[in-house]
Amino acid sequence: MKTIKTIAVCALLTSATGLFNTANAHITLEYQVANAGSGYKATFRVGHGCGESPTREIAVTLPSGVQGAKPMPKAGWTIAIEREALAAPRTDHGKRITDEVRRIRWTANTPADALPNAHYDEFVLQARLPAQAGVLYWPVAQVCEQGRVDWAELPGASRKPDDLKFPAPVLELMPAAGGHAH
Repeated sequence: MKTIKTIAVCALLTSATGLFNTANAHITLEYQVANAGSGYKATFRVGHGCGESPTREIAVTLPSGVQGAKPMPKAGWTIAIEREALAAPRTDHGKRITDEVRRIRWTANTPADALPNAHYDEFVLQARLPAQAGVLYWPVAQVCEQGRVDWAELPGASRKPDDLKFPAPVLELMPAAGGHAH
């Protein structure tokens, strides 16, 4: 219960401070605060196409340190998983891991399966978050029948979150709540 309260309070503070303003964002994460080192269900909300053109592909690039990602299937869509070799293998539940998921791509099987501009949908994956608190950006490519939008802009010293036209979905990692998360 403490974790839920922490996330709710942080979400309210985030909203009040404007740290992550999603008013201009069009692909966002459903939950924008999570505990470092925890399992996380990343739900990417897609609210429109490219202009009037339907969305036929969503590709999410996982932030560095995110582990064990698994996408949720969608009826009418094919999933492709791109993997990347790890610089140093790690062990997970006694199994040697030498590569990690770096990109997950959902592609509509037919034009009839594409997401019309007038509709809303969600694309979901689960993964383990890095152990360090901080901010994770999840670049998303939205490919439409006509056009493409790369939701990959990041704030910086000269770029405030409100100045971004195509911001990457963002997740704030709070310090771990303690105990073993799985």
